[in-house]
Amino acid sequence: MRKALRWLLALVVLVGTLSTAGAATAATADTDIKDRLLAIPGMSLIEEKPYTGYRFFVLNYTQPVDHRHPSKGTFQQRITVLHKDVSRPTVFYTGGYNVSTTPSRREPTQIVDGNQVSMEYRFFTPSRPQPADWSKLDIWQAASDQHRIYEALKPIYGRHWLATGGSKGGMTATYYERFYPRDMDGIVAYVAPNDVVNNEDSAYDRFFTKVGTNECRDRLQAVQREALVRREPLEKKYKQYAADNGYTFTTVGSLDRAYEAVVLDYVWGFWQYSLLSDCDTIPADAKHATDDEIWNSVDTISGFSFYTDQGLEPYTPYYYQAGTQLGAPTIHFPYIEKKYVRYGYQPPRNFVPRSIPMTFRPGAMHDVDSWVTHHAQHMLFVYGQNDPWGAERFRVGAGARDSYVFTAPGMNHGANVAGLVADQKALATARILDWAGVASTTVQENPSSAKPLARYDARLDRRDVEREPALRP
Repeated sequence: MRKALRWLLALVVLVGTLSTAGAATAATADTDIKDRLLAIPGMSLIEEKPYTGYRFFVLNYTQPVDHRHPSKGTFQQRITVLHKDVSRPTVFYTGGYNVSTTPSRREPTQIVDGNQVSMEYRFFTPSRPQPADWSKLDIWQAASDQHRIYEALKPIYGRHWLATGGSKGGMTATYYERFYPRDMDGIVAYVAPNDVVNNEDSAYDRFFTKVGTNECRDRLQAVQREALVRREPLEKKYKQYAADNGYTFTTVGSLDRAYEAVVLDYVWGFWQYSLLSDCDTIPADAKHATDDEIWNSVDTISGFSFYTDQGLEPYTPYYYQAGTQLGAPTIHFPYIEKKYVRYGYQPPRNFVPRSIPMTFRPGAMHDVDSWVTHHAQHMLFVYGQNDPWGAERFRVGAGARDSYVFTAPGMNHGANVAGLVADQKALATARILDWAGVASTTVQENPSSAKPLARYDARLDRRDVEREPALRP
């Protein structure tokens, strides 16, 4: 009886959220924006934070665990709304991980001077169903989360909408467009990897033979090799470091496996997060460097805490997706003798607790890639020249319309429109303004005149790469 009542209650809540359009439409334009948001069935307030010129809300929204079977339970998904004015366009952002509860404005939001809705990706805590049915963590379910949020908010924010995200968030924006192509007026995807064939990663190997300069590559490779040559003394240091911080290694299997994983991330991590000018921070003579110098360099770039149980746990949803749909890169290390490399790049399965079942579905990325190639419309992809993740990227084919792939010279995983060469920067800005419905007549006639509509705000606008330890998009 209790189970039946719980099922009925969940169904009533969900049916209520499906009627958002009527409820939101009933609210008058004079109603306070907080009241309008909270009038949406299934929407609740966590907190409101002040920011000059905006209203910023942290909210929970009731979502079905399974969009194909919405009666089978719900969970609370955390979102934020940076509200400027209902007469402005809206940017829908996700990073593909947790959502920040600090007011911030993504580049497209500044360009169009609009509102911003940000979504926490399902299964990242606290937006995780309890109990967690991990089979319901896939790109279609996540796209359906976005679709329902959009449908709930569209009656309030009735102007044009753009979706955006960086890295895994760029992937997320792309998948959303693939499954719900009628929702958004444009997509701006930053540094979005596209691993179409999971077991063919030679593009990454080619990338690492050319990126940067010979001198910089030699420095990085020497430090990485030396960290493996000095495995015994540095693992003693690692063991003490783990003991001092209460770190354990159950998921990855052993301290030795974790140590090698951190070291093998070193070269990739440098190019993902650093610039060529940062090569001066890398020990120039690795063979004669002290153990502490080697340790500190690897720790600064890769992070020895990451492959511990405590470091991996927050990112279980990512590694689950990498091992079931997204794919993960595997690269080789020809400059390191085989005797020093015991495990190589380990698969995502090694970073997810064994209690969670995983089966890889190879068709998911091929489907998205084919769709983008042949059907992309109003899509902009921005990559960094020196970012490893851009070695396997999205491309637009003959069937695409008003879609672009640009590369920012010298930039890393933080590449953006502002970092493009002048003509591409102007074109990208003009297209974003046009898709958002706010391009002036001057910009429409002369795209080279396009500029962001809002002034840069050092606190609100984020231009730095979103750094995460270890190898993740």
